[in-house]
Amino acid sequence: MTKPPRLVPELEVTSLAEALRFYVGLAGFRLAYGRPEEGFAYLDRDGVHLMLEEAEGPGRRFHAAPLQRPFGRGVNFQIEVDDVGKLWERMRDAAPITLPFEERWYRRETEELGHHQFVVADPDGYLLRFFTSLGTRPAVS
Repeated sequence: MTKPPRLVPELEVTSLAEALRFYVGLAGFRLAYGRPEEGFAYLDRDGVHLMLEEAEGPGRRFHAAPLQRPFGRGVNFQIEVDDVGKLWERMRDAAPITLPFEERWYRRETEELGHHQFVVADPDGYLLRFFTSLGTRPAVS
């Protein structure tokens, strides 16, 4: 058995069924397991793990204040996938795109990391930045 990740975001969602349609049906995650009686699901996509829990469901609550849409303001989740172009084709007309498909290079010290990427909002407004690595190159001075 592989070692579980040391960080697994748990996203509170308005509707677990709607969130599963997005994450499993559209974004390519698989349902690893769920606890429907608690409005909870644990998802995996090639080693990327997420937990979903209905905000007003029967499970435990961790938020200290009422949630306001869009949920997850101030954060986006960067998710590496093998073929972001294929995922872009499936999602571009089916979900709210906040950053269209692009090639982007990020400087890290003396090199640049390349990505093909796009950003999409899930049904509750969480931002997901899907990318495929283009490798590295020397940084431009």
